[in-house]
Amino acid sequence: MEKIPISVVVSVKNEALNLPLCLEKLNPFSEVVVVDSQSTDDTPAIVKSFGFKLIDFKWNGKFPKKRNWTLENVTLKNEWVLFLDADEFLTKSFVKELSEKIECTKENGFWIFYNNYFMGKEQKYGLKMRKLALFKKTKGRFEKIEEDSWSQLDMEIHEHPIIEGSVGKLKSSIIHKDFKGLKHYIDRHNAYSSWEASRFMNLKKENPTKLTFRQQLKYSLLNSGLLPYIYFIGTYFFKLGILDGITGFYFARYKANYFFQIQTKIKELRLKS
Repeated sequence: MEKIPISVVVSVKNEALNLPLCLEKLNPFSEVVVVDSQSTDDTPAIVKSFGFKLIDFKWNGKFPKKRNWTLENVTLKNEWVLFLDADEFLTKSFVKELSEKIECTKENGFWIFYNNYFMGKEQKYGLKMRKLALFKKTKGRFEKIEEDSWSQLDMEIHEHPIIEGSVGKLKSSIIHKDFKGLKHYIDRHNAYSSWEASRFMNLKKENPTKLTFRQQLKYSLLNSGLLPYIYFIGTYFFKLGILDGITGFYFARYKANYFFQIQTKIKELRLKS
């Protein structure tokens, strides 16, 4: 069968638990590139066993981070690029829709929706996760944020892709399922919340009009102190996360606590300034 003309870029660091399932879904694509932040586990060996291209990445603490660096420094054979994490797995319906869509679309990018798993169980309700993770390499870059060594996050996590032209969305979802467990989830979101707090403190140096409506709303609610409560009530009750059982409750609580972490870290930074 003819390969799908999309370059899939998988960003990794010590992802031996998640990576095999991710990579085994990518054979339909004409190019798969794994960009590795100097893993110390079996990640490089796993990539080589699949025969995919492995790129070593070492961040110098400045712009660009991993995904923008890849777009600017790695020769990708296709115009379309799909960015994945190792804990994201493609479905057959998603691959089918994707291959059909790019043949006749006028869009320069697409939003992708996720079926999220938490503590091993699919979360069928609550707020639907999405990412702008598919776009033409000549039409998009992730926003530039001057970090000044805020964190050790060498990849664009919260940076929003800026796409030239119109953006659509795909109906089929992919699967988001991390096999590393709850401790890894907590540690990761602790790092994310520190980054978010530092970003918030530096917003006054930026042009607010560059922020998306969703970003402006989030930072406004963070400033008011209401975001943790609004998120929990919204996702657990109004978006019916309660129907996901105990894991739906845990997920809503952990996410609300994530926003609470950001708020309290902002207060701490304000006291120091």
